[in-house]
Amino acid sequence: MPELPLRRTPLHALHLELGAKMVPFAGYDMPVQYPTGILAEHLQTRRQAGLFDVSHMGQLRLTARPGSDAARALERLVTADIAGLKPGRMRYALFTNERGGILDDLMVTNTGDHLILVVNAARKAADEAHLRARIAGEVEIESLATRALLALQGPAAEDALARLAPDCRRLSFMQSAFWTIEGVNCFVTRSGYTGEDGFEVSLPGDAAEAIARRLLAMPEVRPVGLGARDSLRLEAGLCLYGHDIDETTTPVEAGLAWSIGERRRREGGFPGAEIVQRQLGEGAPRRRVGILPEGRQPAREHSEIQDGSGRRIGEVTSGGFGPSLNGPLAMGYVEARFAAPGQPLSLIVRGKALAAKVAPLPFVQTRYKRQPRGPA
Repeated sequence: MPELPLRRTPLHALHLELGAKMVPFAGYDMPVQYPTGILAEHLQTRRQAGLFDVSHMGQLRLTARPGSDAARALERLVTADIAGLKPGRMRYALFTNERGGILDDLMVTNTGDHLILVVNAARKAADEAHLRARIAGEVEIESLATRALLALQGPAAEDALARLAPDCRRLSFMQSAFWTIEGVNCFVTRSGYTGEDGFEVSLPGDAAEAIARRLLAMPEVRPVGLGARDSLRLEAGLCLYGHDIDETTTPVEAGLAWSIGERRRREGGFPGAEIVQRQLGEGAPRRRVGILPEGRQPAREHSEIQDGSGRRIGEVTSGGFGPSLNGPLAMGYVEARFAAPGQPLSLIVRGKALAAKVAPLPFVQTRYKRQPRGPA
């Protein structure tokens, strides 16, 4: 069967102009790095601001049909408290299966009269089909496939975006707004997947290149590809679907129980709820952990994890070099009794045992702009 041609985002020509190295990713021709290289792009995002093209992600709009409630309908498929999500706010959620496994992780935003979902690129067709098969009678499901999505991330992201949208300074982490930027109707969230402060801007595909050029013309902004996006999210302890989470991992095993609201923990009502609720009470048999190898040798995905006696106790799911740490780091699953920070481990790399230890997540301090807490 012939392979389908790779799809292109609205910024494809700009990536080529900027000298990007392009690679296939989730069916798209995507920039993995630019001439400055992954290390420089990673540190650029940690120190100033990086602009990412994430237009390959899936964007969906859910609108309740007459007499229905979109939030309550979606809640039957995800673990998060969507009914309690206030207008202008967004929340991390998980689609689960009947075994409590994770079908995808996604962001859900309540815009007031509809919900906007951002799902993973490799899962967007399956997620849309999943929604249509189960709640299409209650909710109108619209694919926003013609829209682009830009992620501006880093400590200088606010100053950069404020030149085009001054009101962005008023948004806190996980808040959203509709603004006109350079004459273009945009949907902006203060969010991202790097551990840094930043924004994601959804806009019409035919306007994306002009806005991207305006941002890249600013001295603190540089283009960043998928390579640095991966190392940034790994340092921040964030999961990559298909690697750190999938249909065989539950939210509790994955360390994502924080995303299940208190009401959902009590009431359930999502696929696999009984299994997830049991693990919330009794614990899961394995846990996702951060891992710091000794020395400079990284342990890659699928590297075996052993205890001190040489018994297999788990597997690495993401691993590589952390530019901010100037050393190797990894995440993986181990039997629950080996999940405590400081626990010695052995990683089997090229047939040799590499000393390592369990480390708290995230590896680097996150710098989201949160609302100040009120008086107790």
